[in-house]
Amino acid sequence: MYKSYSMELAGRTLTVDVKRVAAQANGAALMHYGDTVVLSTATASEKPREGIDFFPLSVEYEEKLYSVGKIPGGFNKREGKASENAILTSRVIDRPMRPLFPKDYRNDVTLNNLVLSVDPDCSPELTAMLGSAIATAISDIPFDGPCATTQVGLVNKEFVFNPNAEQKLTSDLQLTVASTSEKVIMIEAGANEVPEDKMIEAIFAAHAVNQQVIKFINEIVAECGKEKHSYESCAIPEELFLAMKEIVTPEEMEEAVFTDVKQVREENIRNIRDKFEASFAEKEEWLPLIGEALYQYQKKTVRKMILKDHKRPDGRKMDQIRPLAAEIDLIPRVHGSGMFTRGQTQICTITTLAPLSDAQRIDGLDEAEKTKRYMHHYNFPSYSVGETKPSRGPGRREIGHGALAERALIPVLPSEEEFPYAIRTVSETFESNGSTSQASICASTLSLMAAGVPIKKPVAGISTGLVTGDTDEDYIVLTDIQGLEDFFGDMDFKVAGTHDGITAIQMDIKIHGLTRPIIEEAIRRTKEARTYILNEVMIPAIAKPREEVGKYAPKIVQIQVDPMKISEIIGQKGKTINKIIEETGVKIDITDDGRVSICGIESEGIDRAKEIIKAIVTDIETGQILTGKVVRIMQFGAFVELAPNKDGLVHISKLSKERVNKVEDVVNIGDVVTVKVIEVDKMGRINLSMKDIEE
Repeated sequence: MYKSYSMELAGRTLTVDVKRVAAQANGAALMHYGDTVVLSTATASEKPREGIDFFPLSVEYEEKLYSVGKIPGGFNKREGKASENAILTSRVIDRPMRPLFPKDYRNDVTLNNLVLSVDPDCSPELTAMLGSAIATAISDIPFDGPCATTQVGLVNKEFVFNPNAEQKLTSDLQLTVASTSEKVIMIEAGANEVPEDKMIEAIFAAHAVNQQVIKFINEIVAECGKEKHSYESCAIPEELFLAMKEIVTPEEMEEAVFTDVKQVREENIRNIRDKFEASFAEKEEWLPLIGEALYQYQKKTVRKMILKDHKRPDGRKMDQIRPLAAEIDLIPRVHGSGMFTRGQTQICTITTLAPLSDAQRIDGLDEAEKTKRYMHHYNFPSYSVGETKPSRGPGRREIGHGALAERALIPVLPSEEEFPYAIRTVSETFESNGSTSQASICASTLSLMAAGVPIKKPVAGISTGLVTGDTDEDYIVLTDIQGLEDFFGDMDFKVAGTHDGITAIQMDIKIHGLTRPIIEEAIRRTKEARTYILNEVMIPAIAKPREEVGKYAPKIVQIQVDPMKISEIIGQKGKTINKIIEETGVKIDITDDGRVSICGIESEGIDRAKEIIKAIVTDIETGQILTGKVVRIMQFGAFVELAPNKDGLVHISKLSKERVNKVEDVVNIGDVVTVKVIEVDKMGRINLSMKDIEE
């Protein structure tokens, strides 16, 4: 017999079935939210994985197209690799839950979420987030939970919790907040320039809702939860730490890490490691532990320096940003380029413009999102951190960083009507030492403006870090964290936005949550830093978007026609539109509502194509002055093509005000001439005059 538990969550019923399916998993919850159904499972290996110094957690979010009544495309008709949405959802589940597992736990753990049915008004992503937390909490896997997650929208200046499909379309905020029973543990947001105070209010409104869900989960755990299993601890022996301190004193370790040059610090640590390995050569049981022990020794040293001595490894003040630089037009012939440098972090972003038909097609579970007009891609090659390994394409981290930058810039992009282009920005990491995702936002803003994309306002991003002590009041917030401070610190709080508000947030932490004062200070610090970056670095490099796209970018002209005339533009089997394309060298896209986009490099071809299309959709009337091409010559006159399938006759007597003996004396086939319509008879025949134009 299985047990079923229900609660009302944001006006809809959330139901959890326990022991109904997947009984062999350590924990399983069949989640129902409205008609959305997700099976969430948590499984762990019996023994720790050997030879690793990290917790091997895997999170999967499986989108099945049968859940929305679709058959996958392609030859195999099977779901392929995980979509970007699935990867991003997996990351959002991973980030709040990972810190709640024991730090010395090395058993493999997999959290799997299988989407079985999708109700557009009940987010399957949110359902999976709650399902993973419940499945782990009721399992025998060690876990310091539960945690809960809430999504927040902002519709007509009012907060909406777990918004439905219609509310998402008009919302100025897409916020996801995860909490434990005491603190906020994860924040992810995209926003339409939401002010800092409003964002903080939304975060803690979501935190309050999370407390209701945690109470519900605790009731389930009390009835169905398994006793947590014991495990083999992988903690470093205390005697190893004591022996290391005798060889390298804390003062020597502090001197080794206290430098603003990453390569120097890494060389210092390599020398220390060599010293340890030589000293412990006889202690075979310690040799495999030296890497993790050295990491922890560095971590304790850096945290003590920051928290107690108020000293950062590179000597900066707690709120000081590293040296900044911005430039544009670094790369010739591309449509736009911008480079942003912050200390040893350097990003170059390239912008490419194309017709709207090049927008990305999305075959996913969200029926409202079928195409993506703006694409931001982020690359992180090994040379950027001085390493050597082959490129295997973007991983989950790269996809996540690209999505964060994309989310930050979407609110300032022009509409399709204002700027009828598909836009792709690619951020190449040239050098990395902390917060490349935020540098990519700055570089992308520069690149877009250099490309002539009329963005509404420039966007900048910055990251803050955190080092905590033994109490909630004992902490230090760091502005612009470098890699070492991220590595050994407790938080990476990334915020992007304009002068007027926040456009994106991503918060990762390694501890059991943040208090409100920490979050408020982090957001205040990012606002100060963002303002400085915009005013002092980015705006001096390029103050506003260029008036026109570059000479190598395609030029796009958009006209609106009567949708009933679309078939005339296309012609039988596409003959008419293909003829226009062949003659003018342009690319033409037509939407069902009658928007015609003409794309080309040369303005002459664009103008000619526009002229032809206007002629096709415009009824010929007496008195009009038109331009056309001579396509046939007879003894009595010349036929001029005004538009495909629309020819008119210039009688020999109407060719010129002078007497004409022979038509070829005035025009030849292929000539482009300007004519006046002098008659459209009852049969639809068009009579033209060149003589009247002369007069």
